[in-house]
Amino acid sequence: MAVEEGVEQVVAPPQKAKEPSEDEKRRKKIAAGGLMKAVMRPGGGDSTPSDGYQVVYHSTVRTLDGVIVESSRSEYGGKGTPIRHVLGKSKIIVGLLEGIPTMLKGEVAMFKMKPQVHYGEDDCPVSAPSGFPKDDELHFEIEMIDFFKAKVISDDLGVVKKVITEGQGWESPREPYEVKAWISAKTGDGNVLVSHTQGEPFFFNFGKSEVPKGLEMGIGTMTRKEKAIIYVTKQYLTPSPFLPVVEGVEEVHFEVELAHFIQVRDMLGDGRLIKRRIHDGKGEFPMDCPLHDSLLRVHYKGMLLNEEKTIFYDTRVDNDGQPLEFCSGEGLVPEGFEMCVRLMLPEERALVTCPPDYAYDKFPRPANVPEGAHIQWEIELLGFEMPKDWTGLNFQSIMDEAEKIRNTGNRLFKEGKFELAKAKYDKVLREFNHVNPQDDEEGKIFANTRNLLHLNVAACFLKMGECRKSIETCNKVLEANPGHVKALYRRGMAYMTLGDFEEAKSDFNKMIKLDKSTEPDATAALQKVKQKEQEVEKKVRKQFKGLFDKKPGEIAEAGTEDGDQPAVENPKNDDKEDSDGDNSDESHETAEDVPRSSWLSFLWPKRLLAALGRPGCTIL
Repeated sequence: MAVEEGVEQVVAPPQKAKEPSEDEKRRKKIAAGGLMKAVMRPGGGDSTPSDGYQVVYHSTVRTLDGVIVESSRSEYGGKGTPIRHVLGKSKIIVGLLEGIPTMLKGEVAMFKMKPQVHYGEDDCPVSAPSGFPKDDELHFEIEMIDFFKAKVISDDLGVVKKVITEGQGWESPREPYEVKAWISAKTGDGNVLVSHTQGEPFFFNFGKSEVPKGLEMGIGTMTRKEKAIIYVTKQYLTPSPFLPVVEGVEEVHFEVELAHFIQVRDMLGDGRLIKRRIHDGKGEFPMDCPLHDSLLRVHYKGMLLNEEKTIFYDTRVDNDGQPLEFCSGEGLVPEGFEMCVRLMLPEERALVTCPPDYAYDKFPRPANVPEGAHIQWEIELLGFEMPKDWTGLNFQSIMDEAEKIRNTGNRLFKEGKFELAKAKYDKVLREFNHVNPQDDEEGKIFANTRNLLHLNVAACFLKMGECRKSIETCNKVLEANPGHVKALYRRGMAYMTLGDFEEAKSDFNKMIKLDKSTEPDATAALQKVKQKEQEVEKKVRKQFKGLFDKKPGEIAEAGTEDGDQPAVENPKNDDKEDSDGDNSDESHETAEDVPRSSWLSFLWPKRLLAALGRPGCTIL
């Protein structure tokens, strides 16, 4: 940019050495004399805008002989609304891209631009207005009204936020939170549309289209007590109770002070289990919540969701005023209750609405709660104690803690709570990643305990119907100790459930060779394998009866007769004890204890033909 007498040269702020952006490449193409600047009114301060700042300015374009081409000012035929751009984000002509970062707040400057630095630029990213003399040299009069660091909320810059006062904490409202805010709405030229800044704050439910979409998007980035201006263009001004449709408005500026919001959480995502905070707790969410298994102390009141809101239990009345204490992760309270308490802060009170399947349908039901009842709990979290940190403990103390958790897992397993049991075993295995035995004796104890935990996990997988994962877990033990008979037995059970009968028989026979004391259990398992093979063969023969009795060229349809469908058994329904007990290092499940899979899972082509006694047969 050349310098003429009495004219100030534009100097852009220095840029850090990095790969030049597309805008920087465009600016480097400006030829000497292509862009000139003259200050018509000095600005205030010493700061200038840079990338990431929103600039707000009026622009009037004239020919060199003073004829107005276009203007944002109403007195020159414009709409009267200042122009907004976000530097580094908005698409603007290269002359302003270079010149605006040199301006102070309140400054008025005249930029003389040759065609190559306005709309006549090669591959200009901005289309010239209709009838615009893009091949002429022009004067651009710019008044810098304001600039500030902007929070870009929508990629198309239709929603941008200016923070006036920083808020408290970091949590922001989201669907389906309840929000209270003081809000006023003005057009870009300052006309007031709505003002709700006195008395009670405006209340709305987030995500229910009760305020314009752009305003809600902006409020969703705010924290408590924050004050901000949210700039919203017309495509985000959706009709709402707060602001009906306003014709002819290109954008609205919302001044917002976020007074308060109530955390409302849809725990399942389907609207059935809802946690609504009715009194704030202490600390920051979620860092200060009992997310991990902890000892919890709560007061609660349980109510039926009927017209009378019948109270069926209140710790302050029915428990002599004493709170309920329980350890999370152990299935001691209904699942919905525990899920919500884990997301509470100390001293928080919450109202939980719970469906039957997360309340008492799968948990011991109080006598005064009818079957299938929807429940509401009012819960106050008094406090919680985190589990003991193993850091600094000696080896024996660590093993004692591990055994306590494993015993809890065993109890949960016996109660049929296989997922909770598995979580306990997994927790100890994770902690074991940071344990380093100091001698051979400690190493032996550590290895044996870890093997038991892996086999506990394998037993849980088997009960949960995840046989492949059970096999993979057993393999972790067998890779280190190929002669571990308990791992062979459990893996054999998983193979048998999957219908891999040869693999199952191989594991059971290995047991007998390695340890004669296991022969009764292994023999019983082998007998069970034989029975299952016979059952599969019988069902397959019946299913494909007559298929191989047809002459060449004839087609037989395979199918079952009415009422002859094989039953599919759910392995989760078999609740017989299958996990290692406290002192059951050498104990094994009985063969009858294995969950059964559908016979259809066995119908792989080779097995099917072998079961029919025609292993080499092909069907034409």
